[in-house]
Amino acid sequence: MGNSKISSKIIYSRSVEKELKLWVEKYPAGKVFLATEETVDKIWVSEFDDFLKSNGIKKVVIPAGENNKKIESVAKIWKFLSENGGDRKSLLINIGGGMLTDLAGFAATTFKRGIDFLNVPTTLLSQVDASVGGKTGINFNGLKNEVGTFKEPVAVIINTNFLETIDQQNFISGFGEMIKHGLIYNSEHLNELKAFDFENIDYNALETIIRHSVNVKAYFVANDPTEQNIRKALNFGHTAGHAFESLAMQQNRPILHGYAVAFGMIVELFLSSKKCNFAVKELKSITEWLVNIYGKFVITKSDYNQLFELMTHDKKNELGRINFTLLPKIGEIEINRDCNKELIFEAFDFYREL
Repeated sequence: MGNSKISSKIIYSRSVEKELKLWVEKYPAGKVFLATEETVDKIWVSEFDDFLKSNGIKKVVIPAGENNKKIESVAKIWKFLSENGGDRKSLLINIGGGMLTDLAGFAATTFKRGIDFLNVPTTLLSQVDASVGGKTGINFNGLKNEVGTFKEPVAVIINTNFLETIDQQNFISGFGEMIKHGLIYNSEHLNELKAFDFENIDYNALETIIRHSVNVKAYFVANDPTEQNIRKALNFGHTAGHAFESLAMQQNRPILHGYAVAFGMIVELFLSSKKCNFAVKELKSITEWLVNIYGKFVITKSDYNQLFELMTHDKKNELGRINFTLLPKIGEIEINRDCNKELIFEAFDFYREL
């Protein structure tokens, strides 16, 4: 990676247990805990049960699903740590998808003003996205990731075996963040994604592609840990994407995060073509590719105002203007580009008419 500013270790391993053992030994006996979510607990943690028993690790299980990414779940983890002798020398191991690592990471950074935590992401989305960058958070008051902290885990263990048990929709969702990394960083990464075969997944080859994707994210995070400037590149597709995601939730037809980002990228590539001269030919071919993978979340003109309103809540906005990260071309970014309502509605038209 060539950058020392990312303080957490990213470990690619075929044996999670072996890696965890090395970490557990660094902490006092009885001071290591595990947080996981129901789905993962059912499929995987039974495999870890002997390991947990022999190392005296107690676990807390959070119900699965984005609707559990809330303060009540954080309180459940705080209570669990408190009642089982958690102190400032403790380690919390988080095994699960991005919802769980965000949530349990937040619980760890606030318990006793912050204890160490280690993430073992189990979905493609969390391996390429939530695992790097030290953002923790929960949804609050109907808004996504409204409350959170910046804190790096002590380590992230990435193992592609976990991906063999996730369904195709969740796999494709994670792939959306990888496409974003390719668009903002270089066409080389984008091309290897375009060549990827979803029907016959080669998990060893996938590990290499995941490394490339994680390295893109790590590059931006290392150069701007608290998102003052260049790290905003990672928000490409997210200003519109989060609005799609929230609208979908409000209308009771939820979509997965990576799908929302894919739809958001279509909107923001259109804005890029208008504001930064992103090539129209490229816009058309990428859009076609995205629709091919992600299909379409149907919106009507009557949704425009609500989508716009949701965009105004985005944490990245400043001084009342909606800030976009846009692309003059693949691998080049322009941050803090504001677009007026009229142009944003034009982008919705472009998306709706695809």
